[in-house]
Amino acid sequence: MDQLALLFVLLLGAVISVPVGDRFKVPAPVLMTLLGIVLALLPFVPNVEIAPDLILPLLLPPLLYAAVRRTSWRQFAANRRPIFLLAVALVFVTMACVAAVADAIVPGLPLAAAFALGALVAPPDPVAATAVAGQLGLPRRLVSILEGEGLFNDVTAIVLYHVAIAAAVSGTFSPWKAGLDLVLSAVVAVAVGLALGWGANKLMEILGDATLQVGLTLLVPYASYVMAEELHGSGVLAVLTTALFLAEYGSDADDVMTRLAGHTFWNIVDTLVTGVAFGLVGLELHNAIRTASGRWGELLGWAAVVVVVVVFARLLWLLPATWLTKRLHARRDYDEDIPVSWRETVVMWWSGMRGVASVALVLAIPLETDAGAPFPSRDEIIFIAFGVIMATLVLQGLTLPWLVRLLGVKADTDQEKEFAKELAIRAAKAAKQRLREIEGTEDLPEDLSEQMLRRAYDIGVRISPELAEDERREAYREGARRVKRVRRIQQEMLSAARHEVLAARSEPGADPEVVDRVLRHLDVRSLR
Repeated sequence: MDQLALLFVLLLGAVISVPVGDRFKVPAPVLMTLLGIVLALLPFVPNVEIAPDLILPLLLPPLLYAAVRRTSWRQFAANRRPIFLLAVALVFVTMACVAAVADAIVPGLPLAAAFALGALVAPPDPVAATAVAGQLGLPRRLVSILEGEGLFNDVTAIVLYHVAIAAAVSGTFSPWKAGLDLVLSAVVAVAVGLALGWGANKLMEILGDATLQVGLTLLVPYASYVMAEELHGSGVLAVLTTALFLAEYGSDADDVMTRLAGHTFWNIVDTLVTGVAFGLVGLELHNAIRTASGRWGELLGWAAVVVVVVVFARLLWLLPATWLTKRLHARRDYDEDIPVSWRETVVMWWSGMRGVASVALVLAIPLETDAGAPFPSRDEIIFIAFGVIMATLVLQGLTLPWLVRLLGVKADTDQEKEFAKELAIRAAKAAKQRLREIEGTEDLPEDLSEQMLRRAYDIGVRISPELAEDERREAYREGARRVKRVRRIQQEMLSAARHEVLAARSEPGADPEVVDRVLRHLDVRSLR
């Protein structure tokens, strides 16, 4: 099997893992990691030959952009306190705890290398957390916090990792320089992200065509990441800034085709890239196996200790952080999302899986220092890091669905329905207001005006049937059943038309372009 065949296997696995995961209630990223582990153990499967410094630029930008599309800047702003406590403070705490323990148990491990190990295992994976949380039907407030933590903790961890690696390679460390680098990295990233977000938004207006606009959205995250890195900023933060800007200002309410095409396109990209990313996580197991040759007992012991530190540092931090957030929330804020019970806190704790970013960082550890000596304890760091990644991703990923069911943590569907009802009322009122404005400028027949008024009412009822009055609800349901029947018959008629047009494509003298144009017309009719 060559590298290209291996890539196709991972892509096929990414597609198949979604329905299989749904069937057996196992998160798709965990299944892909297990597939990668199995492939890594097969003798005919080659080692993955991707330069470590290319893993993050290739995989993270589209994954981060796809994740940000599901949230908003206002949601991040409302949850700034819990996100800060998890994405920034907890990364520092985890790094310090791992560094202290690793320095104590691994002979000859310099403190700077220990901090590099702590930094690369500190951030929970944003893709794993959101993918798992989304499949388990967790309360939206928990998903929001996990998304915010996952999207911002990589920024902190990657900068800290580079500082620690620089100290280990050069043998010198300046706290002031490290702090300045952290601030400058963030400032440059935000500036690049805003500039590219604004430029991409203007360019989309010029392009106009939905296909070109969606294609541009695939290029923008990569451009943002690479440009920020070239200017010594945080590529991850730049992608987040660009994506948040476009999510806030780059959406035209009337551009239906671009929105539908973009939604479908990014779902496909998210599924395929996520699958490949976690398949690569499992495939990199061969690095750990090669490192552990003849030292399994010793290295497994060190890895187990660090796994315990990583897992329980998160729990010991979450308990007081959640309590503090609740106290502050009760005093001042009402918009932020926080865990409302100890059960939700436990689920948040067990959702701290490591993944793609940690793999990329551990593979990017230099081979030598500036003095030409081998990087201190590089093999030990690689094995311990992979032990943490595999233990948290596979063990926690497989047991999290069971834990969620055991604790009875689930989404508040009543609250979601109430919010949908509020949106339905606002949509119906907006439609009625626009109808009044049209009536003020145009002379509408009375029967047409009444018909349009009923249509405005139906807009809200179709979103939330609860808006209909009790005596009218059954009539509406009967009408909905009638409409559904009409649509079914119409779809069957359109299906017959499409089959006939498609059959004409293979007839002698048929122009394929004309056939495809007519077929697109029928497809659009089918969406109405």
